Amino acid sequence: MGLEPLQLEERLLQPEVRRDRAEVASLLAEEFVEFGSSGRTFDREQILELLENEPAARIAMLDGAQRMLAPGVALVTWRSVRPGAPVEPGRIALRSSLWVHRDGRWQVIFHQGTRVAESEP
Repeated sequence: MGLEPLQLEERLLQPEVRRDRAEVASLLAEEFVEFGSSGRTFDREQILELLENEPAARIAMLDGAQRMLAPGVALVTWRSVRPGAPVEPGRIALRSSLWVHRDGRWQVIFHQGTRVAESEP
C-alpha cells in the first residue's frame, strides 16, 4: 500500500524531493493550481520550475490533518513554519491541499497557502 495524502504532503516539504522535478511532477495532477500565500496563482509548470530552482530550506508541518471528503478525495490541512526563522507575520501560513486518487496513486489538484495574521498565534 502506498503513502496517504498527509504523508505525501510531508514528503513535498523535503528539500531533496522539492528539487526533484520528476518526483514532484508525479505528485501534481496535470490540472494542478496553487493559490500561494504570496497572493499569486501558479499552475503545475510554474511550480515545477520554482521548486526545481528553490534554495534548500526546511519547512515544518504543524497540526497536519487529513480528512476524507469522498472515496478517493482527501483534504489535507496544516500550518507551515520555516524553522530557525524569526516567528513574524508572513512566516507562518495555513495550508490546504485537495488530493485525488486516480490510476492507482494520489495526486494533488489544488493547494492554497494563507498567511497567518499578526495577531494570530
